[in-house]
Amino acid sequence: MIEWKPDQWEKQIKDASTAFFYLYTPLCGTCMVASKMLTVLHTMKPDLNLGKMDLNYAPDLATKFEVESVPCLLIIENGELKEKVYRFESVPHLLEVINKYTR
Repeated sequence: MIEWKPDQWEKQIKDASTAFFYLYTPLCGTCMVASKMLTVLHTMKPDLNLGKMDLNYAPDLATKFEVESVPCLLIIENGELKEKVYRFESVPHLLEVINKYTR
């Protein structure tokens, strides 16, 4: 999973049909577990357009997307926010969520 800078986020929102943005903070224990799950998922689906960002360095994104807590996975489709995922229950659960937007 690649760490995206704010300008890369904006480019993905404009250019990609579907993009997955993972927001985290480094001291969040739940975020560490979620990161591992997403790493496994990205290994399973290497073509997945998935990037991550430390929310401490992008408070404007939290405001723009009304992020309520971390970890958070934003799902953007054709420039529009389609879903926010806060529950990182398991890899199969995340795969099910992501498969709604990819095939």
